[in-house]
Amino acid sequence: MPKFVVVYHGGPSSMSKEQGQQHMTEWRDWMRGLGDAVIDLGMPVGKSKTVSQNGVEDHGGSNPISGVTILQAKDFDAALEMVKGSPHVNIGGTIEIAQAMDMEM
Repeated sequence: MPKFVVVYHGGPSSMSKEQGQQHMTEWRDWMRGLGDAVIDLGMPVGKSKTVSQNGVEDHGGSNPISGVTILQAKDFDAALEMVKGSPHVNIGGTIEIAQAMDMEM
């Protein structure tokens, strides 16, 4: 079954403790609802740096990464349907999804 990399971007710059707890409850419920489709829960990430030919910049661009997850689904459309239900979108974040490509190393 194809694997998909789910990359969370943005989100609120601050939340109250209660809002953060509510969001995490919703996120955990969403993850549990995906069942065996979740290969790796992933993790949130801290501040990023961008590396290019011009050197290193101390930010992740206009929409920096805030976390990752690895899912499996029968196809891209099925993976998209799973991701549309993420509570991350409800707090102002966006989600980027891409199919992981199999290749010999």
